[in-house]
Amino acid sequence: MIENAEATPAHHAPRVRVVAASSCAAAVPTQPAAVRAAATAATAATAATAATAAEPRSRRGWASVGAVALGAFVVVMTETLPVGLLPQIADGLHVSLGLAGLMVLVPGFSAAVSAPLFFLGSGRFNRRSAILVLGLTVLVSNAVVAVAPTFVLVLIARMLFGATLGAFWTVVSPVGPKLVGPAGGTRAITIIAAGISGGTVVGLPAGQFLGDLVGWRLTFATAAAATLIVVVVQTVLLPGIPPDGRTHLRDLMGVVTRRAARFGMAAGAVVFIGQFTAWTYITPFLMDHTHLSSDVVSLLYVIYGCGGIVGSLVAGSLFKRGVIGSFAGSATVVAALLIGLASAGTIPWLAGLLLALWGLVWGVVNPGTLVWLLDAAPETPEAASAVNVTNLQIALAAGSGLGAILVSSTTLHTVFLTAGFTVLASAVLATVAVRFITLARRE
Repeated sequence: MIENAEATPAHHAPRVRVVAASSCAAAVPTQPAAVRAAATAATAATAATAATAAEPRSRRGWASVGAVALGAFVVVMTETLPVGLLPQIADGLHVSLGLAGLMVLVPGFSAAVSAPLFFLGSGRFNRRSAILVLGLTVLVSNAVVAVAPTFVLVLIARMLFGATLGAFWTVVSPVGPKLVGPAGGTRAITIIAAGISGGTVVGLPAGQFLGDLVGWRLTFATAAAATLIVVVVQTVLLPGIPPDGRTHLRDLMGVVTRRAARFGMAAGAVVFIGQFTAWTYITPFLMDHTHLSSDVVSLLYVIYGCGGIVGSLVAGSLFKRGVIGSFAGSATVVAALLIGLASAGTIPWLAGLLLALWGLVWGVVNPGTLVWLLDAAPETPEAASAVNVTNLQIALAAGSGLGAILVSSTTLHTVFLTAGFTVLASAVLATVAVRFITLARRE
């Protein structure tokens, strides 16, 4: 390569150097060293300023994810709160225990209906406003239950909560990537899922503990106060979150007609049926089959929920390697744990260990159902979330119903054995799905 410097003309045009190589020549402008140094310094300063400005935005984004996770915590706490209070509620409102159990089942059905309806009717609402209004609705539901003079009014309040539940998960499930960007989207989803596990930690044992301490009405009043605190925190931390702008019936149909989404819906439904066939009757299993005391059972619920939090946080790293494979592997482990409980559940220490591991691995399966559908329909995340909510709420009710049938006609051992093989079927389905579909690898 040969460089030839040309003379500088008198009219102060910028100097150039001619670079000749082979048969090609090009004229390249040159600048004095001082000018180049100043330009480099300016570029570096601009980059540093941008990085400094981006850092607070990043912190604010993750704080917003934490606020959404708190909302998930309160919603799941409210959902599970009646489980430990049903005998007290039945006595207090003079209804049978079976009728009181509708407080647990009714929200699932209303959530399954409300999720797609909310999706279709909320296209123009800012998601920040929607999250805050839904939080206030949960507060109202808890407050009404706390003061309701009749069981009918309690059921109406729980139906309102169920409708809120479906709308909440439709909005919240895909909101994480909007707050922190696509690169942190998976981690944000798993942090929100950790809020679900946290709600499980509090809802079951705290409900039972507070019910014994202050009664079921004050327990729901406490839940209403906790919801108010979370709404205040969200008001401070959440930024404006614009809607997707795609909230039409064709968007919902576009999700369910995709092969990848149909496989995900089927695997998610089967795993939830198996999970809640067993989970609905975990308390009588531990107390009547394993012969544990009420205090030990409450402690195990806390351990189960804490395991779920850890599992949800680990799930993000697993999903980067492959969502379907992670789902299939973790569902297989859950199936083995349920079958292990059915086989060795009479040994207290072993039952406790298996329950703790169940919570840990379910913390991976649970967000996996959502991430699968979001990756199957990445351009319409809220539609995918609405479909997922309806699908899983119906599966949850079906699992509880299957458990009720089995408890009435067989034994708790059979309940858990059936649940284990049902979850195993979902793992097999996911393994088969890998042969026919491919989801985009997550960042």
